[in-house]
Amino acid sequence: MTGYMARLLTVLGEPSMRYCDAMAWSRLERDLRVSLPEEYKEIVDGYAPVEINGHLHLMHPATRRWNLAEKIRSTSEAWSQVEWEEGEPEGDPRESLGVPELRFGDAGGLIPIASTNRGETIFYAPKGRQGAGTLFVENGEGEFFEYSMGFAEWLWRWLNGEEVTGPGGSAYYPGPVALRNLPMTPDERPETRYGPAPGV
Repeated sequence: MTGYMARLLTVLGEPSMRYCDAMAWSRLERDLRVSLPEEYKEIVDGYAPVEINGHLHLMHPATRRWNLAEKIRSTSEAWSQVEWEEGEPEGDPRESLGVPELRFGDAGGLIPIASTNRGETIFYAPKGRQGAGTLFVENGEGEFFEYSMGFAEWLWRWLNGEEVTGPGGSAYYPGPVALRNLPMTPDERPETRYGPAPGV
């Protein structure tokens, strides 16, 4: 467990592991032809499908609703249809990844792994950081920002109000982290629960 994973557990609270399913991850990774980061899978298995602090959505590959595989597929298809003009997109990931064209949903491009209800999309780039993997965040306005860190570190920094979705994109809320399970049926109204108080 990385240092950031341990820190996250102290603020998110005990993981429920409601939908932990190794086969679902195997199917998803086989379709993507790449392994997703272990710490990302640990966080998703522990808490998803969930909304964190009212904004960040994490989905799970083993559920029918809020299905991660379907979300990756549909988001990748939508991004693949964007026709970039000269000089676009801002913060072009192609330079960092060393690829001639921007691709989505496969090992050679950007894989959407999380999103916010503010329009931001968090992408995993397997070929970034010399093949060690890196994160790109699109801020909802067509600008990409690269963060050379793992998902656990990115989430920790996001929870602490750092600008890891681009300049002016911080979303800090003092007090315990708020977690709300995403509803698994149309009429379900899950209650918000809170992680341990800071310092506990």
